[in-house]
Amino acid sequence: MQMSLPVIEIEYCRQCRWQLRAAWMAQEMLTTFEDEISGVLLRPGTGGVFRVSVNGVLLWSRKEAGRHADISELKQLVRDKVAPDRSLGHSDRKRAAVGEAGV
Repeated sequence: MQMSLPVIEIEYCRQCRWQLRAAWMAQEMLTTFEDEISGVLLRPGTGGVFRVSVNGVLLWSRKEAGRHADISELKQLVRDKVAPDRSLGHSDRKRAAVGEAGV
């Protein structure tokens, strides 16, 4: 019996007009994780919300972080959840370089 693949959910604030940002991030997730996920769900919300979760587990909240996630940062968080052994190429190198610089 095969386990079902995870679903990424992006909840965005429709009042803030963040639909395009959410759609772009969804496209990036679908392209990057095409074999590791079953889909991306866009869910409109209100009140400045921008949250990303995988199978109901919150990975990023704009309100909690005080900023939007960089796409490389978001891909790393999703990768760590859906395909932890997978390399993200240049995105991983960027994170390693930042860590080495002590930033």
